[in-house]
Formats: sequence, C-alpha cells, structure tokens
Amino acid sequence: MDTSEEERAKGITVEVGRARFETETNRYTILDAPGHKNYVPNMISGAAQADVGILVISARRGEFETGFEKGGQTREHALLARTIGVQHLVVVINKMDDPTVEWDRNRYEECVGKLKPYLKSVGYVIKRDVKFLPIAGLSGQNIMKEVDPKVCPWWQECHRTGAHNTTTPTLLSTLDALVLSNRRNDAPFRMPALDRYLERGCVVMGKVESGTLRVGEKVVLAPTKKVAKVDEIYIDETRVAVAKTGENVLVKFNTINVEDVQKGYVLCYPTHVVPAVSEIKVRVVANMLAFVC
Repeated sequence: MDTSEEERAKGITVEVGRARFETETNRYTILDAPGHKNYVPNMISGAAQADVGILVISARRGEFETGFEKGGQTREHALLARTIGVQHLVVVINKMDDPTVEWDRNRYEECVGKLKPYLKSVGYVIKRDVKFLPIAGLSGQNIMKEVDPKVCPWWQECHRTGAHNTTTPTLLSTLDALVLSNRRNDAPFRMPALDRYLERGCVVMGKVESGTLRVGEKVVLAPTKKVAKVDEIYIDETRVAVAKTGENVLVKFNTINVEDVQKGYVLCYPTHVVPAVSEIKVRVVANMLAFVC
C-alpha cells in the first residue's frame, strides 16, 4: 500500500492508502491508515471514513508489549476509532506464524486477555462490537482460507464454540457476517468533503454518510449554500449513476470552482440542507458568560 517515494524510503505509511475488493456478498474499500505517531492526523482522516476498524496486533514476542504496554500507538488508535464513531472493531492477532509464537494458543489468549479490558474501557461492548481472530498476514493464513488444522488445531474449536465472539473462521468471512445498523439510504443525503482537486472540473472526494446521490441532481454546499449540479460520480474510477450510503466516491462538478469547496463542507440536497450551528454556538457562549458572572 506504500506507493509514494517518501513512504517507500521511510518504510512506513504516511498517507491514507486506498484499495477495493469484492466478495460474493459485499464490496469493500480499504483505507490503510498510518500507524506511526507522527502521522496521527492522517490516521484520523482515514478512520473517520470507516464503518469497520481492523486493529492489527503483532503476536511476536516483544512487539505486542511495545505497541500496547510501553507507550505504543495501539491504545491511542483504539481510543480514536471509538471517539470518531467506528461501530465495529475486528482485532486480528497477526504474525501467529512467527518463530517466537508458532500458533501458540496461550500467546493468542494472552494478547486477547490484555486487549479486552482496555477496549471495554474506551466504550466498546465486547460481545457486540468486537471480534478477535488470529492470522498470519505474510502467508495469508486465516484471511481468505482457514488455517490448516495441522498447523493450528485449536482454532476450529474456538470459532465453532464462539470463543472471543468469533463464529467465522477467516477475516473475510467475519467481515461479511457483520451487520451495519447505520446504513440509511432513505435518509437525507449527507456527504462531507474530504478533499477536492481540479481535473476538467471540480472533483470532490468523500464518503456518503447517509442518503443517496444521483447524477444530474443539484446539491447544496453547506455552510456557504452554494448550489452545484452533479455531472459525474466515480467509484474506484468506475463511472456510476448512483452512490449509496457507505460508498467512497468522487463527485465531479462543472459549475463550481475548487475554491468554492473546502475540506469539511457538507454536500446535501436543497430540500434537506444541513442545519446551521451558529445559533447553538451563541447560546453556549451566552450561557458560559452568565455562569462566569
């Protein structure tokens, strides 16, 4: 996922990487957020677009302790994901094939046992919101295909009995089994602008948070109330006529300039414009002044 020269030179993710794939039942957009503490703002921008967070934990001896117990970023990322509103969290214990682990069940249980209390403390309901499962990313074990029982004889028993809230054997089957309750295609259209650029028109990048967007419709840019017509919609460079809730899209406008759109602006339909918050701010300030007096 590290595509730029800076990322390859540093050996760490800097920008939010994007990729797409499909299973038999769902379409997925991967947002590879940086894990390094110097790029937390980029991590936040990636996590803010996600419906499901995949928290990758290293099972290698010493690496888990460094990331979780010694001022690493594991705690901060879990807290940020919950604060931003990531509904589901899939915790994958990676590097189970490492020579210091070798698919040891005790090591897996140790990592899970330390993570559960913290995830609960930041607001996740473990039985409802969090899934745990072991993987080996380098060899692909337990990602698409279940790990060989000869290599990991205890895993079949775990997912069959529902241990650690996991009743599916692989990462992809776990993602397919998740039920997202915040998808509202019939709600008023809302799409925050994450970025914009000029390419034969103004192209706005964002995620449809609610409602449905169609080519040819007019939208309002809040808070400026500027009206623009949707000329084209792209999903992963594929031109589409409709974008529904949860889709990461590129929307092209020919009637506005790049300067008319800023990061954080919200696209909505003229019939359901995003309410202004200026009055609320005034009331809060007034109440604070009254309290001080």
